[in-house]
Amino acid sequence: MKAARWLVGGFALAVLALLGVLSVWAPDVPVTDLTARWAPPPSRFVPLDGMSVHLRDEGPRLDSLPVVLVHGTSASLHTWDGWTRALSGTRRVIRFDLPGFGLTGPAADGDYSVAAYTRLTLHLLDTLGVSRFVIAGNSLGGEVAWHVATAAPGRVAALVLVDAVGYPIVSRSVPIGFRMARTEGLQWLFTRILPRGVVASSVRNVYGDPTRVTDTLIDRYYDLTRRAGNRAALPRRFAQSDNGADSARIATLTLPTLIMWGGRDGLVPPDHAGRFARDIAGSRIALFPTLGHVPHEEDPARTAAAVRAFLDCPRCPAAP
Repeated sequence: MKAARWLVGGFALAVLALLGVLSVWAPDVPVTDLTARWAPPPSRFVPLDGMSVHLRDEGPRLDSLPVVLVHGTSASLHTWDGWTRALSGTRRVIRFDLPGFGLTGPAADGDYSVAAYTRLTLHLLDTLGVSRFVIAGNSLGGEVAWHVATAAPGRVAALVLVDAVGYPIVSRSVPIGFRMARTEGLQWLFTRILPRGVVASSVRNVYGDPTRVTDTLIDRYYDLTRRAGNRAALPRRFAQSDNGADSARIATLTLPTLIMWGGRDGLVPPDHAGRFARDIAGSRIALFPTLGHVPHEEDPARTAAAVRAFLDCPRCPAAP
């Protein structure tokens, strides 16, 4: 009788464990299942380097200096929605999903190095017929942006770095999703099990004010993280990161540069803004003390206003 009770109890625990796993089981989602919600017009997909790159190209086509926006790790072109609304009335604004993120999906060759992202950005702009431009980037996208500026200095008119990667980083706080993707043994689990709460916690981690994070925002990050191939690409991206190994190249930049930073950024410390400013002669800093690692997304109105002022007069000194 006791053995029977143990057997029933064990079965019940096994069922509960299975139900627990099923509640967080999150297989990859085909890109075709995501496009209706996350790629309505003006989204389009451009065949490039063996991939289908998701992009949006908005604003007046006669703009001689389009603004190119490059997102960070595990983000997407949607992170720039606010800036695009603010700028596209008078400026052509081009944004796209980097390989391994958003709806573009994994790189055809598995190369997630900054050099590969730099080549793809320039190739995409060649395909769009854009010869000269302003480029802005957040986090990893900022690293890509300044690499594009060093690789093609004659094509980049001005640079905007938003909590950009560039120097060796010692983070105060890292989103749990990033920690999972960087931890061997958890990577297999990460590609198959993804509680929505992990995504919610990760997004709130990079905001200065976590109460600004909405359910719709979490939905977006959750859905696009599950785009087929993205989760498998993330550990590879981290493995191919050089953590500031070529930061000496930053001092070769001489173009007008706006350095924007959230004062509550725990991922890339705010003192990195000063390092960029010291290395890039004539650059200016716009600090937002209450914002976090993605200030352009957290408060697009205030941050876009600073960008508009910079674009109106790139060589003007910073306001006191």
